[in-house]
Amino acid sequence: MGKWFLVALVVGMVVFSEVEAAGSLTVSFERLSLETARRIADTALVDCREKGIQIGVTVVDRDGISQVVLRDSIAPRIALEISRGKAYAAAMFGVPTSELGNRADTPIGRVPGLVMSAGGVPVQVGGTLLGAVGVSGAPSGEIDEACARAGVEAVRDDLELGDD
Repeated sequence: MGKWFLVALVVGMVVFSEVEAAGSLTVSFERLSLETARRIADTALVDCREKGIQIGVTVVDRDGISQVVLRDSIAPRIALEISRGKAYAAAMFGVPTSELGNRADTPIGRVPGLVMSAGGVPVQVGGTLLGAVGVSGAPSGEIDEACARAGVEAVRDDLELGDD
């Protein structure tokens, strides 16, 4: 029994060393809390409302899954679909959708669900993607993006300090 125990121990140590050398068996990452996502969406909506604009706003998590969807009282239904597409694209590419316009008329730009026009902004802290926000309904994508940025800015300091 002593010889087989020693063999099993050595084999176990080799296997454990290989697993340890390859890295952890799990991956941990941070996500936006629902409260933070709501704050982003609320701030974006209020920012556009103060400009006299009714919008749809969507906040997605890092995987592009909707967390918060808001439509102001008279914003058109299509604003929701477009805001989701902008948020999804910003999350998938990790950049504002205003930077994706040159890719919109390429095969990747035709992937269902992506909207590559201005108005989507990633939520990133310290290089880590936490999610994204998309806004639609303003007369221009630049205004949509400004409202989306206002939402992100409302939580940036708290996220950078690690306060949720």
